[in-house]
Amino acid sequence: MTSRRLRVLIQGLPPESATMTALRNELAEEEVEQHAEQGEPEKGRWSQSELLLASAIDALRRVEYVLICANTDSKSKRPSPPEPIARPGAKPRRTKPVLTETGASKLFELINGGAA
Repeated sequence: MTSRRLRVLIQGLPPESATMTALRNELAEEEVEQHAEQGEPEKGRWSQSELLLASAIDALRRVEYVLICANTDSKSKRPSPPEPIARPGAKPRRTKPVLTETGASKLFELINGGAA
């Protein structure tokens, strides 16, 4: 068997195979980030079935959130939206900055010429 034939056989394996899983687990962080940026999750550390399962869990969480919001009294506090399951190679979502009292006063000073 030639090395070319072996490469073709390995590349033709399904993503869930033990060989492809081992190859994915050996990827460096830079390679995982590159595949995530290029939109190639099948080359990331998770197999296709794991990605589909994570998507199904995210969808179920969103449905549960909508159901809770729909059945919550309009005057009571609603829960925060669910966070999606973190996928390997995907950067976490940025949280919204919270303006504190000290931050607000510092911003007020800067706007009114306090930096000069």
